[in-house]
Amino acid sequence: MTTSPGRVVHSDEVEPITWSGEEAGRFLLRSEDTGGQYSFYEVTVPAGQGSHFHVHEDTDEAFYIVEGEFEIHLGDVVHRAPAGTVVYGPRGVVHAFRNTLDEPGRMLCVTTPGGIERFFEELSTLMKQDPPADWSQMQELATRHRIVAFPDQERN
Repeated sequence: MTTSPGRVVHSDEVEPITWSGEEAGRFLLRSEDTGGQYSFYEVTVPAGQGSHFHVHEDTDEAFYIVEGEFEIHLGDVVHRAPAGTVVYGPRGVVHAFRNTLDEPGRMLCVTTPGGIERFFEELSTLMKQDPPADWSQMQELATRHRIVAFPDQERN
């Protein structure tokens, strides 16, 4: 196991990246900061937006709702998640989330092992190209990062 001397980060010191419309993240602790153990990041989700249904093949994920309210689907169950709620999405479980309010929502996320930031950085680059990436390009990116996405499955 790689050890780290530790790190102190203030969120204002980390430039956010956007990857889907106005959805943005700040990667406060990257994989290299934690010896590959986990990534810790903040995500801001615009009103009514969220993720497609997807599965992480080898990454566990936890969401802590800081502001707003989300619907978080885990498998076949929909969970109402207001501020103060923690939701754990283990690898292999289909999940999705959506901000249910009329204002941006914010959550803190942990993925283990670390490295999810590379997926989002590459996704951000794809979405900034002209024209923006199509679904097949995003699927190829997801596959490289061992994520399976289901674009046609709608959240209830």
